[in-house]
Amino acid sequence: MFDTECRRCSRLATFLDEVKAQYPAYHARPVPPFGDAAARLLVVGLAPGLHGANASGRPFTGDHAGILLYQTLHRHGFASRPESLAADDGLELTDCRITNAVKCLPPQNKPVGAEINACRDFLAIELEGLPEGGVVLVLGAIAHNSVVAAYGLRQKECVFAHGAEHALPGDRVLLDSYHCSRYNTQTRRLTEAMFDVVFARARALLDG
Repeated sequence: MFDTECRRCSRLATFLDEVKAQYPAYHARPVPPFGDAAARLLVVGLAPGLHGANASGRPFTGDHAGILLYQTLHRHGFASRPESLAADDGLELTDCRITNAVKCLPPQNKPVGAEINACRDFLAIELEGLPEGGVVLVLGAIAHNSVVAAYGLRQKECVFAHGAEHALPGDRVLLDSYHCSRYNTQTRRLTEAMFDVVFARARALLDG
């Protein structure tokens, strides 16, 4: 069960206390998943951003990475609007749920291995709730590796690559995408067209 008061990672808990002191209005706690509880598409990111999800309390809401993500979700019928501005803005997801491999803001956006591992049981519960035939769309290699580990699969048999597909138990599919971070989009490592192709594939898989 997700725990918004989780403090199992001392480095992250201490950092969140510091951020909360500096920004009292921020959520600055573990960020829960957002969206349709019965969704067949689960989007998994890395971790909350300092002035994004860590501030708003909703994944990819308020930061640069969320701009492209929610535009793309809306284009493919997974979101009621193309912009996510605040946790109470009325935006709804359809057949889609968004979460992160690490639920707490890490310093410099870089969780350490022990923190990724400590948070994996929350991710595993979310993956268990994904219906058979569902799609897990990961944003970046860390999210990919955590999903693979949560399913007990071998990393060398599920190598991360943008646009790659991997079979998961329960007739589910793992889809890989580069993370929609500011760095990746500004350097053109990830373009809007590249991102769109991955979500179009997710839609096609779900629509059969």
